Amino acid sequence: MPNKVNEISVEDKLRALYDLQIIDSRLDELRNTRGELPIEVEDLENEIEGLNKRSAKFEAEIKEQNDEINNKKELINHANTLIDKYRSQQDNVRNNKEFEALGKEIEYQELEIQLAEKRIREFSAKIEHKQEVLNEVQTKISELSEHLNFKKNELDSLIAETQKEEEYLLEKSEEFAQKIDKRLLNSYKRIRRSSSNGLAVVGLERGAAKGSYFTIPPQKQMEIAQRKKIIIDEHSGKILVDDELVMEENEKMQSIINFS
Repeated sequence: MPNKVNEISVEDKLRALYDLQIIDSRLDELRNTRGELPIEVEDLENEIEGLNKRSAKFEAEIKEQNDEINNKKELINHANTLIDKYRSQQDNVRNNKEFEALGKEIEYQELEIQLAEKRIREFSAKIEHKQEVLNEVQTKISELSEHLNFKKNELDSLIAETQKEEEYLLEKSEEFAQKIDKRLLNSYKRIRRSSSNGLAVVGLERGAAKGSYFTIPPQKQMEIAQRKKIIIDEHSGKILVDDELVMEENEKMQSIINFS
């Protein structure tokens, strides 16, 4: 099988390349009908993902600070229990030294309570601020999600309109690509990737490669028309074919790309 591919003439290679270009250009047209929608959908998904991460971070921080508040409340309860215990013990002391010692313990626990209450106020203020920001983030997520669903439905609708034709043309693109040897096919794909309009194989317009302003010398134009070798335009980097081949292949391919 590989030998057969190598046996085909340069002209047949050029025809196969141009036929493939016709199919791929039609695929490009179908995808272009979607405009910026795929990019808009992707951007919205990325933005929502980022906001969800931010939201999760705020929720984790709020939980952590609520846990701290609960710890401080437990500390206050424990301190109050100790204060009650020490005051009860003061009623049964035998001397002033023991009374004063218990008084210092009570004073220490009261300071612990004051410090814990201060920390609770600080944590509560932080939680209140983070909750406000979190609410804003979640509102934004909700708004963007609604917008994303609208854009996705719009994109799905456009895809559905052209899905069968696109699947058909993708099959044809694969079928025609198999007629071209791997090295030449890779060159074609590389040129297409670097081209703003996806054109890798072009005919001539007013003596220049289609889309280019640089005139090709008459001798080079004759070589292109002879179809004896693959000629690449030195200015545009595209593979060149003559007008007659373009007309013949366009006519031949009409029945293939006119999907119905």
